[in-house]
Amino acid sequence: MERCYFCIDMKSFFASVECAERSLNSLDTNLVVADPDRGGGAICLAVSPKLKSLGVKNRCRLFEIPKDIDCIIAKPRMKKYIEYTADIYEIYLKYFSKEDIHVYSIDESFIDVTDYLKLYKIRPKQLAKKLIEEIAVKKGVPSTCGIGTNMFLAKIALDITAKNSTDHISYLNEDIFKEYVWHHKPITDIWQISRGTAKRLLKYGVTDLKGVTEMKEEILYKEFGINAELLIDHAWGREPCLMEDIKAYKGKSRSISNSQILFEDYNFNNARIVFEEMVQSLCYEMLNRNVISKSAFFSVGYSKDVKSPDGGAVKLTEATNLFSVIITSMLDAFDKSVSKFYPIRKISMGFSIADSSYEGYDVFIDIDKLNKEKDTEKAVLEIKQKYGKNAMLKGISYQEGATSKLRNKLVGGHNGE
Repeated sequence: MERCYFCIDMKSFFASVECAERSLNSLDTNLVVADPDRGGGAICLAVSPKLKSLGVKNRCRLFEIPKDIDCIIAKPRMKKYIEYTADIYEIYLKYFSKEDIHVYSIDESFIDVTDYLKLYKIRPKQLAKKLIEEIAVKKGVPSTCGIGTNMFLAKIALDITAKNSTDHISYLNEDIFKEYVWHHKPITDIWQISRGTAKRLLKYGVTDLKGVTEMKEEILYKEFGINAELLIDHAWGREPCLMEDIKAYKGKSRSISNSQILFEDYNFNNARIVFEEMVQSLCYEMLNRNVISKSAFFSVGYSKDVKSPDGGAVKLTEATNLFSVIITSMLDAFDKSVSKFYPIRKISMGFSIADSSYEGYDVFIDIDKLNKEKDTEKAVLEIKQKYGKNAMLKGISYQEGATSKLRNKLVGGHNGE
């Protein structure tokens, strides 16, 4: 039986939420989501559909908005946007089982509606329209829906053809896809085709999906390796992955990482404080996940690229997740690798992880002392989880230049209120 998928996206989601909170229609309101406290160079996380129609682009900076356009500047509120996402998900659950819903991002979801069309005795576009209208009425957020016979086609219908539809709903099967999308340019508009992929295709004179279908497969496999299989399938409008495959997928990542761009140029000593805070944060994450690490890596980027980044791999003295054991090796590597003469603007780090059953120490370690420390750290972690990350902090987070107190209030790197 031919399957049917929806891919639903909330239009200019953050901006639409801010308009809804002000009882305004985002389709005729000039509003931008950005933090004015960061100055004119602040990145606009979202602009309302009305502003887009005036030529203002998403992800622009505040100073790039024409001075003759009056607009509301709304400070980001990530927790509020998450609340809206949860409410919209509740609307989906009125009609579909959670096993048939895949939340792709904060403002976009895939839904396998195949079995529900017969159940509700409704056509795909009618059902899509019903969902869009309910979201608009209950949450005040406009949305768009792509419909396809597989998830790839649903996504392409959303990204490419729904934009030209008066009802913001578009349908694609493989035949319609070939007619309307095969020759679409630029090819980077197609989901999962990056600029790098487009550049490599251009070497062979290929600028659209039709050109991909005309290439010899041996050339594609030589150029892209295993990824050529996905590229070939998508060029023909095929997608073998089903919703059940997504639900069954389990990530294989064996590392955890964190990075931050500092609010201003930091000197060596202040950057070292932030570095120590980041180690502490990742140690708590390992403790929470019941994993340990034996090796780490880090990178330090300098302001305005005055010199290439420093950093490298770090072999830890023990296989553990305890901060007191790990921090010595990490700070030693930081002190040896990082320049003391250039301003620092970015710090990244990560730990390879393994199951806690591999935890081990040398014979000179006081195990009783370590177990006592681990019990203390677990208690601190429980307090943080119950009362918030700032409920209990180490003294280093109160030093000048420390960022944990502020970052703990952020969601996705933005204001979490």
